[in-house]
Amino acid sequence: MIFTESLKKNDDFRRVYSEKKSKANRFFIMYVSEYIPEKNRLGISVSKKTGNSVIRHRIKRLVRESYRLNESKFSSGLNIIVVARKEAADINFRETKSAILHLAGKQGILIDK
Repeated sequence: MIFTESLKKNDDFRRVYSEKKSKANRFFIMYVSEYIPEKNRLGISVSKKTGNSVIRHRIKRLVRESYRLNESKFSSGLNIIVVARKEAADINFRETKSAILHLAGKQGILIDK
């Protein structure tokens, strides 16, 4: 069983960004770094440029739920940061799920199931 926490502290975000291991698609940028085994931490960043607080919070909920439903497909022991791009303002759940799994595949952090 994989247990996921939130990535909240600025120092933790900076540490993941400093490793410069990122992949992007039209809606999101995903940064990944190693963490302790058997545990993942998910951080979500949505800029004010993306939209007002309602839109930003909606994007965060969509990303969090997309990850939660597919958590068993991800490798464990990772810090994962998902940064939303402006195009994510009009995204729906199916597109969010597809985009997150696409980036995870590009990062090589999906488990074959």
